[in-house]
Amino acid sequence: MAWPTLENGAVPGSLRHGRFRLFYNASFKFLFAEAGVQAKGNKRKQVLKIGHGGTLDSAATGVLVVGIGKGTKMLGTMLAGSKKYTAIGMLGKATDTLDATGKVTEEKPYDQVTKGDLENVLQKFTGDIMQVPPLYSALKKDGERLSTLMKRGEAVEAKPARPVRVYSLSLQQFQPPLFTLDVECGGGFYVRSLVNDIGKELSTCASVQELTRTKQGPFTLEEHALHEDKWTIDEIAQSLEHCTALLLGEPARKKLKTEHPGETAVICEDK
Repeated sequence: MAWPTLENGAVPGSLRHGRFRLFYNASFKFLFAEAGVQAKGNKRKQVLKIGHGGTLDSAATGVLVVGIGKGTKMLGTMLAGSKKYTAIGMLGKATDTLDATGKVTEEKPYDQVTKGDLENVLQKFTGDIMQVPPLYSALKKDGERLSTLMKRGEAVEAKPARPVRVYSLSLQQFQPPLFTLDVECGGGFYVRSLVNDIGKELSTCASVQELTRTKQGPFTLEEHALHEDKWTIDEIAQSLEHCTALLLGEPARKKLKTEHPGETAVICEDK
């Protein structure tokens, strides 16, 4: 994602998803140009391209990075880093969606599980591991999401296990049947599958009750999710202080595929 600033000033815009707001500094003139609006009399259908940097579970909250216009071309580069999640799991109950939104499919006793047992099991899910994605997911079959097919009552086969990476996994709280995990992982990782697998490893079952993405690439929930009362130019600028690498001149504009000579591309580097 690149934030252009024009010589004639900048006007902040915003997009919101759950608890995350990503601000895009641009003048209204620039936004109109991005949408293909040449003049007020232009009556052809105008489109402003918007894209996101990765699916977030419908029941989850947290960071979802959004790109606008040509900024969508930068999402892959910007979000190449890890993601972080905080998840609250529940022992003793499994659902068809692997979270609290689904139907209960199994219940098992969990009284035998201790904090030490859980901490020991977490070590097995750290590093490069194999993981089976949930049936209720954004993965597709014949062009349709598996979750959509399941909601229609169609039979869906589980996708084969695939390699994923877990950089860190720690137990933050244990109050049976609930437990809280902090996870840092790479792309293609499902926290719901992790919690489900942890339950099986403990000879019981488990499902996600709450899930929050706290980091996506260089963007964090704590530093970049501004509350409405802080939607000011100063607050926005402060939240993006780590965006210090400037790409100037013609080479940068070619890289971003932009034709606006007055732009400055700002690249946010992971801390």
